Amino acid sequence: MAGFEEDGAESKAPGADPQGDPYLRTRFAIPARPATFLRRTRLLRHLDEALGTPLTMVNGSAGAGKTLLVADWAAEREPSVAWFTTEAADQGPGMFWAYLLQALRAAGVPPPAGVGSPADASRVTRTLLARLAADLSARERPVTLVLDEYDQVRDPDIAQQLEFVLHHAGGGLRLILVTRTEPLLPLHRYRAAGQLTEIRGAELAFTPRETAELLALHGLNLPLPAAGALVERTRGWAAGLRLCALAAQESPDPQTYLKEFEADRSTVADFLLAEVLKQQSPEVQDLLLRVSVLERLCPELANALTERADSEPILAGLHRENAFVEDLGHAWYRLHPLFGEILRAHLRVRAPGLEPELHRRAAHWFGRSGLLTETLGHGAAAGDWEFTASALVEDLAIGQLFTGLRSDELVELFSHMGPEAGSPATELVRAARDLSRCDLEHGLAHLREAQRGLAEREGVAGADLPGADAPDAGAGAASLADALEAGTSVGQGAASRDASGPGDPAARLSCALLEASAARLTGSPARAEAAAADAEKVRGQVPAHLLDKHPELTALLLTHLGSTRLWAGRFEEAREALAPAADCPGGASTALLREDALGRLALIDCLDGWAGRAERKARAAMAETERFGLPRSAGSGIGLLVLAAVAVDRNELDEAQAMLDAAAESHPALRDPVREAGRALATARLHLARGDTRGALAAVEPTVAAEVVSPWAAGQSAVVASAAHLAEGRPEAAVRLLREVPEDQVACAVEEARARLAAGEPGAAVDLLDRTHPEDRCGPAVTVRAALVRARAAERSGDPAAARRLVARALREARRDRLRRPFLETGPWLRPLLRTDPLRELAGGWLTPGAPPPPAEEASPVVVEDLSGRERDVLQRLAMMMSTEEIAADLYVSVNTVKTHLKSAYRKLGVNRRHDAVRRARELGLL
Repeated sequence: MAGFEEDGAESKAPGADPQGDPYLRTRFAIPARPATFLRRTRLLRHLDEALGTPLTMVNGSAGAGKTLLVADWAAEREPSVAWFTTEAADQGPGMFWAYLLQALRAAGVPPPAGVGSPADASRVTRTLLARLAADLSARERPVTLVLDEYDQVRDPDIAQQLEFVLHHAGGGLRLILVTRTEPLLPLHRYRAAGQLTEIRGAELAFTPRETAELLALHGLNLPLPAAGALVERTRGWAAGLRLCALAAQESPDPQTYLKEFEADRSTVADFLLAEVLKQQSPEVQDLLLRVSVLERLCPELANALTERADSEPILAGLHRENAFVEDLGHAWYRLHPLFGEILRAHLRVRAPGLEPELHRRAAHWFGRSGLLTETLGHGAAAGDWEFTASALVEDLAIGQLFTGLRSDELVELFSHMGPEAGSPATELVRAARDLSRCDLEHGLAHLREAQRGLAEREGVAGADLPGADAPDAGAGAASLADALEAGTSVGQGAASRDASGPGDPAARLSCALLEASAARLTGSPARAEAAAADAEKVRGQVPAHLLDKHPELTALLLTHLGSTRLWAGRFEEAREALAPAADCPGGASTALLREDALGRLALIDCLDGWAGRAERKARAAMAETERFGLPRSAGSGIGLLVLAAVAVDRNELDEAQAMLDAAAESHPALRDPVREAGRALATARLHLARGDTRGALAAVEPTVAAEVVSPWAAGQSAVVASAAHLAEGRPEAAVRLLREVPEDQVACAVEEARARLAAGEPGAAVDLLDRTHPEDRCGPAVTVRAALVRARAAERSGDPAAARRLVARALREARRDRLRRPFLETGPWLRPLLRTDPLRELAGGWLTPGAPPPPAEEASPVVVEDLSGRERDVLQRLAMMMSTEEIAADLYVSVNTVKTHLKSAYRKLGVNRRHDAVRRARELGLL
């Protein structure tokens, strides 16, 4: 065969390669697909685009399914597709081109004899390449050539020769490269000209649905969510999925195996170790093993773990080679999850005891880089709790244990901290962990230990610790609120860190936060005021960038302070603290704080009788969690309790129950006396509205544990108990109960007036109202009840005109907020009055079943049942021609929720269509 030259003198096709060995036919055969192979139409369609471009590249990692995909596509087009599987053992360009020409012959598209064939395995002449390109360019139909395992071709001369033939073949050649690495071809030119079709690893990855179908071919039925979890773990890696499926077939519980298999003890590990790790040099293997402890890495971080300086080119090369190193952009990488699992297991075998040290190095590197999440994770993995706790405290991030998106994660992380770790930082973290779960006893014990440690470090007396003094009301609150609004501190921290020791200002500010948290949980306004004052003293010593970075800390201090003031009945001072917290920055990280602050502001409005204002603030509170997709149980639920109370006043009792049920779960750190009292009162009032006086009394009977008695909680409890006595015909008992409440509790004074009226003392009732002036101090939920008491007194004294005038005033005030309960509580004397003009018209459509017919028009339709607040919201947007999807987005609820509200509104309005619902709502004055 050595005499077969490239001049084409021999017309017969060569029977052997340039070294005289017979051609290996397996290298020209399209690989067979296994019986469990899954045909993926979406990828086949993409490969069809190869027919429109001269070059196609299928580039993916080992086992990504590249070869079988192209084989499946090519098999449908036999014999028009030539297949050539390259090998690293090929000796030079002559051997490569001899095999390539033979592949064309095997596919039934032999080049003419004039092209020739290489006689020397190490070289090929330009003449042969030119003749081949010319022959291809002259063909009527293009030749499709697949070069499988092209990453084995490492000779740059072959790449240049292949590009020469491809370029000069014009439209006569369609070249498909199946490779693990980026080929040495000018791909940028082909991309720019639109002459390149690419299928890469991300597209080769199996989707959850494809995974479920693949497993079904193996006789395994896996639900789609479980298939999605398997895809997440394997990144849709084809070989991994097939190996898992084969192993699961041998397991007695395949579903459990696929969910929990140990990657390091499976055929997946054997594959990756053999095909990826052991193919690398010892230096690269060492780097891969060391960086396997990282979720993500960059060259500088890898250098810190390897103690070398060559990580950058190694990582870039591993990514180019598809060696299961994924490029995240901006010089950051990550290992394939399964590869990382296997490498970590391999690391423990090859270098026992090294893993904690690697985590420690990583923690310190991330700490220097200001990346707190990774710092804490690696510090905990290293078991270095002193460093980890100090990192959290010095970053001023201790508030994240109470609120934000990572509170549960942080509590879980530090739950593994053992008792041997003892420092002010570790004690502070323990205190925050316990207080965030309402464990006051242990939380305060750890807080005192932290304070003692700080005092010893700073050489100060215990009397100077946070919480020792209780300043005047309002001390420090205005400055905290101003700082939150401005987003800056009142001073710089560099100088003070020298005076107090590294990290101490942040630790002392954390102490103040924890003191305020304990004050909130115990209902102690004095302790909260002292904590706020201490926080303001130390703020100037903390670097401004940390305060900007953690708006949740100041917002927490303000909500703690505002809550204790609210508990103490100092509503205006509570608003001063809560209002800036309700507007705090931070997006999703502070959404729960805004929800809590808005809910408490809504409660103040509700207690003052402003039901409409309370409802708007409460819905805004709920929107803060809904807009970021946070569960309701993550917040305080105060807004839901307010909505329940408003619903009771509207006599929407099912709505009230639904709100109470939704508020049953809340964040443990937010279950303070205010919330507990609010829930008890809303529950009791709902029992009263349903006629269950025993249930109402039982709901308010337990005393909420707190250091001070809340005047409004005590007063509202007395109102509920008094109403229960009135409902059971014991007005004298009701009067006695309310006499013990100071007259500055206006709602209590109105209820006492009602009780005195029922006891036959109309004059005393009116005198009491004249002294307290509810009309000047409260909203409609209180003033409507006061007007009805006056109306009943006037009616009993024989002045029906005054009674009608007062009832008319009550109707006008109640109509806007749809307050029905005050009228239902008055008794039967009111019904005849409501049937008279103009009271009937004022009550129609919202209080009584219908309104009088307008003159010269058809009578207005009757609402069978009044619309809820959310149904009105949906109806208003319906009138604005918004679609169901737009309404859902605007209200931060799901489309199904909107549909449910619409269905209910249609039923109540007696209509079946959107247009009719809007028209009828307008007729009824609901829009």
